Amino acid sequence: MNAHGSNPGISVLIADDSAFMRAALSRMVESDPGLYVCATAQRGIEALEQIIALKPDVVTLDVEMPGLNGLETLKRIMKECPVPVIMVSSLTQQGAETTLDALNLGAFDYLSKQNSFLSADTAKIRDDLVAKIYAAAESRKRRPMGQVGTSQILSPSFIQGRTHFAVPGVVVLGTSTGGPKALQEILPTLPSDLPVPILVVQHMPKGFTKPLAIRLNGMCRIKIREAEHDDPVEPGCVYIAPAGQHMTIHRGSLSKVRIRLSTFPERTTHTPSVDVTMLSVAEVFQNLAMGIIMTGMGSDGAKGMQSIYHAGGLTVGQDEASCAVYGMPRACAELRVVHRVVTLEHIPDQILQAIRYWKRA
Repeated sequence: MNAHGSNPGISVLIADDSAFMRAALSRMVESDPGLYVCATAQRGIEALEQIIALKPDVVTLDVEMPGLNGLETLKRIMKECPVPVIMVSSLTQQGAETTLDALNLGAFDYLSKQNSFLSADTAKIRDDLVAKIYAAAESRKRRPMGQVGTSQILSPSFIQGRTHFAVPGVVVLGTSTGGPKALQEILPTLPSDLPVPILVVQHMPKGFTKPLAIRLNGMCRIKIREAEHDDPVEPGCVYIAPAGQHMTIHRGSLSKVRIRLSTFPERTTHTPSVDVTMLSVAEVFQNLAMGIIMTGMGSDGAKGMQSIYHAGGLTVGQDEASCAVYGMPRACAELRVVHRVVTLEHIPDQILQAIRYWKRA
């Protein structure tokens, strides 16, 4: 417990069965002057009791807990005492699956548990955690837990006066925090005979993008897969950039467009980077590119959307009300490189209208 003044900042409850992890996460949280740990819990039921008693602003919750496991604890938190929850997950196939389940159940975001918090990546993990806690606390202020941002249907807002565009040859979509759940809401509404390919860049740690692609493919009529090097870019397919690699495209022999995967450029904030993919798409497709920026922290995608915009392609941004975090779309809106701003559920309509495709009754 911290002895803070009358305005102590953002309160965080840490629930983890490992004493080492509780200590490591507590140190990271309290290294930021605007955050403090109000309590820690070793078990799920203990976490629930503490949340009800202390009403923390944000909770970090271990996926693997004794007794009441992370998912069961999360279900009860969302039902009994809704609060933004950041899941702490191991970098395993099972950890990835459970994390995706947690996001569906209402978790705000997740933090990947590295093999050792003593590694050289500790500073990056700490920065990630702190940024996610601030974003989670902000999301609660903006929209109380339990309220759905898209409950009010908004018609598309035309930010720029231009209304006519060439029919796109490709759609490229960038997202981060809140993205897995958002993709599960919009991709299943697209038809199997969609006449354009879709390239998706979702910020995730290694090992998470393949389970996401498999899950989405099982929910959708359109084909969805984790992209592989030299994949031909074909209509009716969604290609998800694999975590740890940038996805670009190039036009090879016989004008066939193919995917390239690479770790270059290095030192980007995110790998895969939305900017890297969108810049490549703008270069290859010019005014036949359609760029969509969705929920996420930070500004990745702003340069990419700008390049599509200046190449003459159509750009669409998700609106603030339906975003889990209005960071990436805000950065694009502030650059004035977004032609239309729409709610999450209007994004598929924007794609279908752009390619002059109308759903058959």
